[in-house]
Amino acid sequence: MTDTTISASIAASTPTPLRRAPTLADRMRPHVQHALAVAIPPLVLLALLVGAWEWAASGPNASLPPPSKVWEDANELILNPFYDRGGLDKGLGLHLFASLQRVAVGFALSAVAGIALGLLVGSSTLAMRALDPLFQVLRTVPPLAWLPLALAAFREAQPSAIFVIFITAVWPIIINTAVGVRNVPQDYRNVARVIRLSHPDWFLRIVVPAAAPYIFTGLRIGVGLSWLAIIAAEMLTGGVGIGFFVWDAWNSSNLSDIIVALVYIGLVGFVLDRMMALLARVVTRGTSVQ
Repeated sequence: MTDTTISASIAASTPTPLRRAPTLADRMRPHVQHALAVAIPPLVLLALLVGAWEWAASGPNASLPPPSKVWEDANELILNPFYDRGGLDKGLGLHLFASLQRVAVGFALSAVAGIALGLLVGSSTLAMRALDPLFQVLRTVPPLAWLPLALAAFREAQPSAIFVIFITAVWPIIINTAVGVRNVPQDYRNVARVIRLSHPDWFLRIVVPAAAPYIFTGLRIGVGLSWLAIIAAEMLTGGVGIGFFVWDAWNSSNLSDIIVALVYIGLVGFVLDRMMALLARVVTRGTSVQ
């Protein structure tokens, strides 16, 4: 028996070492690394901005409070956002919840009306010629310009604020939905003709899935505009809401409360945008605009 044969026999008889099953730490390591890579840059930038703000606002001529002063004045507001002392004396969490309720109603109405009108305008040349000029004129009217008419019509602050949200958010939904319908690929239209799809099937199976990325782009823009509109509307209509809270803090010359409220407003707006983007990815399977 040659040396080569002996080596081959020994190698064949040697048991292959079993692979160690990946542990939980092994499986979580890539996710943790990705999370750190995403979180660390904005956190570092935020720390630098806060430091620069502290330095710039600590001088004798500074007109805005530094972060240390904001924390000193508004730490209860930050740590206990859900207190309720009756009337309008409520924590920021309750004011935000009231604003989000109005946004949910107004945005839902704008989504239903906007998608329906967008499908109509996008699929009908006659409807586009009749309605598109009107939409282009109305969408240029500033949202708060509608508030006096809404107050005159509804005579209450709550429905007036909801109407301002609706009239603000509906235009990007209509426009993006109509663009999505008009951009349905010609191949899809040809296949629908060949298999003789009915009009309901054509809309449900072809048009809506093909236009979904555009629809969700309009919805994502609309939800951001809704959040902007409710803040401004509540400053004028009063009552419980984050917009009223900011205006009331300004009348009380409480700049620290205003700064804390602005941080909350920005965070809630970011969460709303991320939620809509996540819903778009789930529904359209990653084909929507990110």
